[in-house]
Amino acid sequence: MEYNFKEIEKKWQKHWKDQKTYQVDVDKEKPKYYVLDMFPYPSGAGLHVGHPLGYIASDIFSRFKRLNGFNVLHPMGYDAYGLPAEQYAIQTGQHPAITTEKNIKRYREQLDKIGFSYDWNREVKTCDPEYYKWTQWAFIQMFHHYYDNKAEKALPVNDLIDHFKAKGTKDIDAACSDELSFTADEWNGKTEKEQQEILLNYRIAYLADTMVNWCPELGTVLANDEVKEGVSLRGGHPVEQKVMRQWSLRVSAYAERLLIGLDNIDWSDSLKEIQKNWIGRSEGAEMIFPVKNSDVEMKIFTTRADTVFGVTFMVLAPESELVNQVVHSDHKKEVEQYIADAKKRTERERMSEVKKMTGVFTGAYAVNPLTNEEVPVWVSDYVLAGYGTGAIMAVPAHDSRDFAFARTFDLPVTQVVVPHGEEPADTDQWDDSIDSKEGYMVNSGFINGLDVPEAIHKTKEYIRKKGIGEVNVNYRLRDAIFSRQRYWGEPFPVYYKDDMPYTLDVSNLPLELPEVDKYLPTEQGEPPLGRAKNWKTEEGYPLELNTMPGFAGSSAYYLRYMDPHNNKQLVSQEANEYWKDVDLYIGGTEHATGHLIYSRFWNKFLYDIGEVCQSEPFRKLVNQGMIQGRSNFVYRLKGTNKFVSYNLKKDYDTTPIHVDVNIVQNDILDIEAFKNWNPEYKDAEFILEDGGKYVCGWAVEKMSKSMFNVVNPDDIIEQYGADTLRLYEMFLGPLEQSKPWDTNGIDGVHKFLRKAWRLFIDRDNGILVTDKEPSKDELKVLHRAIAKISDDIERFSFNTCVSAFMICVNELNDLKCHKRSILEPLAILLSPFAPHMAEELWHMLGHKTSIVDAPWPKAEDKYLKDDSVVYPVSFNGKMRFKLEMPADAGKEEIEKAALAHEGAAKWTEGKTVRKVIVVPGKIVNIVVG
Repeated sequence: MEYNFKEIEKKWQKHWKDQKTYQVDVDKEKPKYYVLDMFPYPSGAGLHVGHPLGYIASDIFSRFKRLNGFNVLHPMGYDAYGLPAEQYAIQTGQHPAITTEKNIKRYREQLDKIGFSYDWNREVKTCDPEYYKWTQWAFIQMFHHYYDNKAEKALPVNDLIDHFKAKGTKDIDAACSDELSFTADEWNGKTEKEQQEILLNYRIAYLADTMVNWCPELGTVLANDEVKEGVSLRGGHPVEQKVMRQWSLRVSAYAERLLIGLDNIDWSDSLKEIQKNWIGRSEGAEMIFPVKNSDVEMKIFTTRADTVFGVTFMVLAPESELVNQVVHSDHKKEVEQYIADAKKRTERERMSEVKKMTGVFTGAYAVNPLTNEEVPVWVSDYVLAGYGTGAIMAVPAHDSRDFAFARTFDLPVTQVVVPHGEEPADTDQWDDSIDSKEGYMVNSGFINGLDVPEAIHKTKEYIRKKGIGEVNVNYRLRDAIFSRQRYWGEPFPVYYKDDMPYTLDVSNLPLELPEVDKYLPTEQGEPPLGRAKNWKTEEGYPLELNTMPGFAGSSAYYLRYMDPHNNKQLVSQEANEYWKDVDLYIGGTEHATGHLIYSRFWNKFLYDIGEVCQSEPFRKLVNQGMIQGRSNFVYRLKGTNKFVSYNLKKDYDTTPIHVDVNIVQNDILDIEAFKNWNPEYKDAEFILEDGGKYVCGWAVEKMSKSMFNVVNPDDIIEQYGADTLRLYEMFLGPLEQSKPWDTNGIDGVHKFLRKAWRLFIDRDNGILVTDKEPSKDELKVLHRAIAKISDDIERFSFNTCVSAFMICVNELNDLKCHKRSILEPLAILLSPFAPHMAEELWHMLGHKTSIVDAPWPKAEDKYLKDDSVVYPVSFNGKMRFKLEMPADAGKEEIEKAALAHEGAAKWTEGKTVRKVIVVPGKIVNIVVG
């Protein structure tokens, strides 16, 4: 009986579906384990072979945990909102829900072919109203809560209102946009609209003017990762910085808790460091620099208070409201032009481009509060409005960006403060005009000679004592802009009364997307929802026209998987207390900041209000690497339609051309397929190598349609089977490293599976398995495999697991082993990697239940130890022969055996044995002279 993978895989995929093999429920008799893949966006292109890498790894681990007695939750769903679907709808007029559902169906077909153990009963789609009802619900909760700094948690806004009624802002310590001060009488005397405006200053979900990436052509705000070099990734349209009234989430309030939480989760150090840098905690001093001849004050934040003595200029962000207040009339035109140009660059680009320093002088001067010296005030886009105060004091000797700016505009760099034990920054860049470091120290008075920490502390104390500033903690993390001017997104459960936002009652959720005639902004510039008819409440109040961003639906999807059919709660207490959190989360590093920050924030908020039982959502996180494409090239003789084979091209003047890798096998071009691939090559001629082959060149590049190196997993499955695909993707290399896809090696993995099959089944005689007692050698082979594979799965070292399988099968084949007590455990070991073949073999061995419910075999120590050890025996450090000894032999026994060995006589004859060194289990070295 042959290994017919096509029939086997189709058979068991249907069986698992019909029998609901992977469906799980709360089972308090078993320990839980929750394995999660990062939410995929279902694009029209479907999956290529790089996409399933993380899914296969998580599936292996899920199956392994189930075999070890865990109740495993392993769900899958779709991040179904997105700009691509909306842009396609704009171009074709087709509702994005139709194309999204079509793409989801395609994804599902491909995922099913690979044989994943997903509980599809828990499938969620962010575009499903029954799903986004809970995103809307969460937004309402955020709108009605504020963050209390003393309590270190979110509390109801109603508590805040009660406090305002009784005490005004006295004793209030809350996260807010602006520090406000009013009495109870003043609060009680305000109109409802005025009170609502004040509350927006404190709400966790709030409406405010903020700087955004605005794309006029797309008519929407874009996230930083949707913009590159000033244009949108989607369509390449110009993007500008613009102040707009937007919904935001007060993520910054949770900055300290997001930092502390990193200490309690099992993530890589590099990933934690990325998050720490993104949150950007810094302790320092906030100081006031008055602007000369005006009432304007520039507030700055610095972590190096000791360097205030060395300030040589000030810089404002182009968006800062202070720019218009300080700019002199004779510089106004130049400043306005600079601000207009700055709008074309995203904040991410501005942060990274140190070498492209640009700026303009305002004509104003600020006064250093410590030295009373006047320093010029500039505008530059290397300073961002959202970080700190949007204004900086520049100390070129201590900051590389300040130094680059000073050098660009010929500003002073000579006022250098050098506390004891510190060298100025960037001195390797200083030119010959600076004679010595010591000669350029300013008189820093009370900190001269101190080391850096002492100097910082003493300066901060001085600042506080003099009342020219205060000591505080600042964070780089900013609030998340939460609204988009798009159609295809979750509607906000918000209406407006007297221009103030109010939320719908939870009983009115979900608020579903309305129908519109076009998916474009209105002629008046309103978002697409402005085209909807009767987009208002029953009372006639207008509803919010913006929709939520993509990360809204993906921030808490892991919680909904726990209880997806509950229409009364996001997740029931019973389900949440059982599943708790995600034990293993697998996904790409591209989500290290955005998604992982937002989902951790979202979870902590829900924890604050008692909706979830864990403060961190993802206990362990593993980033899978990228599978890169292996491109192939043909070589065209310039000016002709003739192609020369790779090893002959050195004799010709050629142009390399990417060719579809699907018409290349082991770097050999299918010439007829090539002619049919592109009409341009229909009459092509070929200069072939010996044997009549056309050999293609190759290179490792990003997998991309434009490079014709995209490999469809469906094609691999059709030719080799899903089990081969699964094993091969793991065999390519360590999970967390990027590696090239190379179809050349897949045939070897497929042959391995066939070899494993033949241990159980003979082509002509059927089942070979016997009930004979296994030999000691056979048991050794099995138990070494059990120990190795069990340990490697726990360490996510799946590539070495595949190697261990190959060694095991080869050794059992050499031993001609067909014994049930060896092969049944082998089938279980193999089942997480090749579930279809393992299931077929399991049932052919007579089992009625699925292999997924079999117990994982345990390695027995007695079979892991060698009975004997082969010692290399050296004389004066050179190995002369080998000696086999019992594993438990003592040093004296080994020494005697080595000297008595027939090979020793030659090297000891006429010499004195001065010393015998025995390292048990390793070597023997005999010193003679």
